[in-house]
Amino acid sequence: MITKPKGTMDLVGKDALLYTYISHVVSNMMTSYNYELIRTPLFENSELFHRSVGKSSDIVRKETYDFQDKGERNLTLRPEGTAGIVRSFIENKMYASPDTKKFYYNGTMYRYERPQTGRMREFTQFGVEVLGSNDPIIDAEVISLQYRILEELHISDLQVNINSLGDEESRLKYREALVKYLEPHKDELCPDCQERLKINPLRCLDCKIDGEKDVIKKAPKTIDYLNEDSKKRFNKVLEYLDLLEVDYEVNPSIVRGLDYYDHTVFEIVSLSNVSNEHSVLGAGGRYNKLIKELDGPDSYGIGFACGVERIIEILKTIDLYNNLEPQIDCFVMYVSEEEKLHALTITQNLRLNGVICETDSQNKGLKGQFKEADRLNSKYLIILNNEDLKKGLVNVKDNATKEEEKIDIDEIVEYIIGNL
Repeated sequence: MITKPKGTMDLVGKDALLYTYISHVVSNMMTSYNYELIRTPLFENSELFHRSVGKSSDIVRKETYDFQDKGERNLTLRPEGTAGIVRSFIENKMYASPDTKKFYYNGTMYRYERPQTGRMREFTQFGVEVLGSNDPIIDAEVISLQYRILEELHISDLQVNINSLGDEESRLKYREALVKYLEPHKDELCPDCQERLKINPLRCLDCKIDGEKDVIKKAPKTIDYLNEDSKKRFNKVLEYLDLLEVDYEVNPSIVRGLDYYDHTVFEIVSLSNVSNEHSVLGAGGRYNKLIKELDGPDSYGIGFACGVERIIEILKTIDLYNNLEPQIDCFVMYVSEEEKLHALTITQNLRLNGVICETDSQNKGLKGQFKEADRLNSKYLIILNNEDLKKGLVNVKDNATKEEEKIDIDEIVEYIIGNL
């Protein structure tokens, strides 16, 4: 028997309903905030991720799915969404317009990780990228948007953990202080962090192995090395978050796992689920150097990404999941072949008018069709019989009130729509 690859999942049943629900909420909220949908390829030139995510990151060093195509081109399945969108921004010369570009995406990513609940090798993320603006108000908008989407999904006790890495001058000053502090403790670090110490020492701060060690907890904090401009900028972001009524906590240990971040970095958690090691529902930050590093103009960017599988796992713990059942508007029932022809045209007309409609496709008797309609939680039943059809009528039953009514067959669409 052929089985699915390790670290992948089949999305069916209630999980599929939840995915559809999440996508609907995300799409509606993004439209309200005037974000435009963007889709980029599932695979890109490997160089894109090596240059953007950073060769020192765990993603590039351990987790990317790299392959060569038949033309011996080095390609990589996308491990995250930002790099491809920035590449599209540059390649399509979107920077020629003075307007701020606000994009959102919802799609699959790929990382070779140890599969766990809420963390798969093929996983889904929705997120945003805002390109062309360095105003702190955009930082606050992006964080607030993420916060409000999760609120709309009925996830409670949300908190944003936020930090600033500062500008290039602040980062360099902090990097020197961190290396100076960590060098004497090098032997206490895991082999990966000993290597990171040479390439990108900030990566040591969110190491999955060393992160809870005292040597890391007592390390210098980025926020203590911000220059005045970076401090003022960070304080503005916090001021705007206060105005937007976003619950946040300044957390100097947040550095994020990608090399391209500067200034604002953040994660969002549900405090009701902090006992879960996968309580981080989404994260992001500002990347003001990335566009130029990928051969674009000197421009600005900020974004976030949320893991859909993690959100699904949290939604499973609340009543929303328990109460989630398939539901249709109408089920058309028949027995004879002549009735079946009418059922087909009625079902088609209802569907083309936006009514969620179903009819039997397994030649079940009426008893079996009633059971199927109940399983689908059909709001209305249209019960066809030849005697009524000869008079141009159909029998409609309201499953909530159990009331039945004879309706002219030519008026059935208007009747169902008018009562939904």
